[in-house]
Parts: sequence; structure tokens; C-alpha cells
Amino acid sequence: MFPIRDTNKSNTFPIVNWIIIVINASIFFVQVRLPRETVEIVYSTFGVVPIRFTELHLLAPISLFSSQFLHGGWLHIIRNLWILYIFGDNVEDRMGHIQYLVFYLMTGVIGGLLQVITQPFSTIPIIGASGAISGVLGAYILFFPRARVLTFVPIFILPWLVEIPAVIFLGVWFLSQFVNVINEASAVISSGVAYWAHLGGFGAGFLLARRIRKIRNISFKYYN
Repeated sequence: MFPIRDTNKSNTFPIVNWIIIVINASIFFVQVRLPRETVEIVYSTFGVVPIRFTELHLLAPISLFSSQFLHGGWLHIIRNLWILYIFGDNVEDRMGHIQYLVFYLMTGVIGGLLQVITQPFSTIPIIGASGAISGVLGAYILFFPRARVLTFVPIFILPWLVEIPAVIFLGVWFLSQFVNVINEASAVISSGVAYWAHLGGFGAGFLLARRIRKIRNISFKYYN
């Protein structure tokens, strides 16, 4: 399944969401023009390398933020930024601009930390905004459980466009990440995808959104 758009219309211009998208895209466009050897150094320097946390490197915590703005390829960044474009504007609308920025970064940090905890001796850099974007999805499912997502669903060889309730679309996504975690645990060769960061970001996003909703007394918004 691939999301095309949602049914929610934002009441405010999502300036923070667009800034995040532009920053990520700009960094990636610079990155693809660098020699491969330089890119590897960038990943190693600014990506999350779990063993550095285990060995208590002083600057390791900074990578929890910097890694969120690096991506490993065109498919990686296009998928992430497209999902952020679809779901992020509504979450920012509910939270407010500054709170959304803090929320976005913190869910990315929490997702990264969970990946570190599950692979404490890994020397492979973890990069990407997936943890933070998963946090946005966790908030979205709480704020807009009955919104609908126009989704591309390939059935046999025919493409179908189907409106799926957000709670089902995101529930299936969450379940797929959980299944991937289980498969990864028994795999001989790692897929290279930080599934624990996805789950950690999603869970953190849901719980933080609950807290924010309680503080700001944000009501659910339903769509038929």
C-alpha cells in the first residue's frame, strides 16, 4: 500500500513541516554530488553509531539529531518526505508550530535510542528521518482516527485507488513494522532498515500526542 493523500484539510499553513522537508531535500541534493567516500564519512560522522553510545562517546548524543537529516538514497528520501508531506501538516495544525518542531525532533531521538538499545554493539550508522516521521504517524492516528487515506493498492497486476480509514492504514503499517522486527531477529543478513526506530518513534509519537492533547484539550476530529 502506498498513500496518495488524506482527507484532512489543514487550517494553517504547515511552515515547520515544509521547512523540515526543504532542509532534508537540500542536504540530500548536496550529498548526491559528493564522492561516495565522502558520503560514507558523513554517514559515519553524523549518523547514529550504536557502539559509540555503548562506549560513552561524548558527542554521540548529537548524532541523534543530525542523523535525522541524512538519507541513504532516492527511494529512502522520497518515501519519507512524501509521507511527511501527507500527514505532517495536520499534526502541526493540531499542535502548533513550535510544539510540532520539538515533538518531531524528540520522537526521532527516541526512535534512534531504541534502535541503539536493541543493537548496542553495532558499528553501522543509522540515518534517516523515519523515526521522527513514525512519530508523526503515531500522533496522526490519535488525532485523526477516522480520517481517510487515499491509497494505491496493487491487486494482481491492476492498480486500485482505495480510501482506507487512517486507523486501519496506520495500524497495518505498524503491524508490518512489528513483523519485520521479528523477521529481522531470525535473519542471517540484516535488511539494513532500522525497524526498532520506526516502532519507537511511532510509540513515542502516540504517547506524546496523548499528553499534548490532554494539556491543550484538543478534541478528536472525525470524518465520515
